[in-house]
Amino acid sequence: MDLLHFDPQPLYFDDPLPEGVLALIEAAGACYGEPEAEALLDRAHTAAPDHLMVLVARYRYYFYRHRLIEADAVVWQAVATVAARLGLPADGRNLDEEDIAVAARKSMTLTRFYLSALKAAAYVRLRRGEIPGAVRLLETLVRVDQADRLGGQALLDIAHAHQAEVAELAELDN
Repeated sequence: MDLLHFDPQPLYFDDPLPEGVLALIEAAGACYGEPEAEALLDRAHTAAPDHLMVLVARYRYYFYRHRLIEADAVVWQAVATVAARLGLPADGRNLDEEDIAVAARKSMTLTRFYLSALKAAAYVRLRRGEIPGAVRLLETLVRVDQADRLGGQALLDIAHAHQAEVAELAELDN
């Protein structure tokens, strides 16, 4: 299956938002460096807690503010939200190509979003130094995306290199 295959399906940002939520997201973007940006995103989240546009906006806000604990929580909320729609695991574990094929028949765009969110979760784990958890996610991603359309292999290579460095340093300490 080609994860870059595009059907004319709606994308996550095509889902209708409750009235006023888009304005809150846009206002948060306009005042990004100011304290009120987070309050605006919180209001958007209260109004549409499982809308992927809101979750992506919150994830980006926290990630680019280097608030990785919050970014991690939001990315997992996005994974769980999409997983529920597609019948996939909310923790990204035990996926195989058949699971992805079934999900893609429901919605290829949401399946790509799900896998991209797993990659984002792995990246956050890498940034937080949680290498084994990142490796588990990336190995799953690479296994189900054998053509590496989502670029998980490069991150997995980085994680493995880091693990090797840590192991080498541990040997030198002994």
